[in-house]
Amino acid sequence: MITLLSRIFIKNHDQAEDQGVRRAYGMLCSIVGIGLNVLLFMGKYLAGVLSGSIAITADAFNNLSDAGSSFITLVGFRFSGMKPDADHPFGHGRFEYISGFGVSMVIMLMGFELLKTSIEKIRTPEPVEAGVLPVLILCVSICVKLYMSYYNRKIGTRIDSEAMKATAMDSLSDSVATLAVLFSMMVAHFTGYNIDGWCGCIVACFVLYAGYSAARDTLNPLLGQPPSPEFVEEIKKLVLAHEEIIGIHDLVVHDYGPGRRMISLHGEVPGNSDIFEIHDVIDRIEKELNQKLGCEAVIHMDPIEVNNEKVAEIRRILALKIAERLEGVTIHDLRMVQGPTHTNLVFDAVVPYGFHRTHAQVKEEIEKIVQETWENYYAVIQVEQSYI
Repeated sequence: MITLLSRIFIKNHDQAEDQGVRRAYGMLCSIVGIGLNVLLFMGKYLAGVLSGSIAITADAFNNLSDAGSSFITLVGFRFSGMKPDADHPFGHGRFEYISGFGVSMVIMLMGFELLKTSIEKIRTPEPVEAGVLPVLILCVSICVKLYMSYYNRKIGTRIDSEAMKATAMDSLSDSVATLAVLFSMMVAHFTGYNIDGWCGCIVACFVLYAGYSAARDTLNPLLGQPPSPEFVEEIKKLVLAHEEIIGIHDLVVHDYGPGRRMISLHGEVPGNSDIFEIHDVIDRIEKELNQKLGCEAVIHMDPIEVNNEKVAEIRRILALKIAERLEGVTIHDLRMVQGPTHTNLVFDAVVPYGFHRTHAQVKEEIEKIVQETWENYYAVIQVEQSYI
């Protein structure tokens, strides 16, 4: 259905990388989600009234909250497409993350309400009728929710939308929750045991977990998460494809919403290169990053001494010794400053996240390595944190 609707209502529907097409997909899926969830609410509410099941009624209101969530997602996609202005020079792309977080809060609120109602049902149980119509409605609901999970996951992956992936997870948990409700009706019908309230608690737990998962996935981009390894590799592959660039470091990626990423990095170039030629190369790389990866780029040029064999050998030996004693720590921008009584090795050391030593301890250990390896050599180190 989504494929057919996208062909009818979305111009250039096969160009998902286009921001306008991406936004149209998000809005279309949200509108379809609103319609399907409202229909499921009406059907389940009817089934809950006919059967007297609090679990079915709770599941019905869960679908109503899902309709509200889809509306929030719709608003998020609509506002995220607003152009940059004086107050928001990087655009409004994070509206999508905010809307996803709003969806998760609605889901968790509904989960708490369902849990409270189900506990009351356990304390004061009421008989449940397993009629043909309620059972049929629940079976149809499970199929619809599985379909919604499928298309939200598929489109969410295609347009790289955390809000839609969260909706897909919510739909999958809804189908499992409805299956639990159906199971409780069958148990009551064939055994006489009323586990309606307990199944209502199970439904509530699924809803709460779905809300927690959605909140986690949408908060991370807002707080600032590292780029994916695949994206980092794409950047490295593109930049290092230019023979004038012999290495990169200090890569930082800022995410202002889907399709609104800014990156900065240091590009290592031979120190004897023509500065005008290298400047032209870096300009071309920045434009290429924008065209192929859809991100604004700023590249700082770092001249590296490439013809000094002694410096190259020191760099190689030092990198190996640091890797042996401080696994994961890397160095860059090494230069040698020779004096009448001693030699300074000036360089930066990059420490990965979660490293078992502090920056001060890393600096002290590297200083020891230098002093143990070369007589009258001293390390002048700037310790940095990795951002990838």
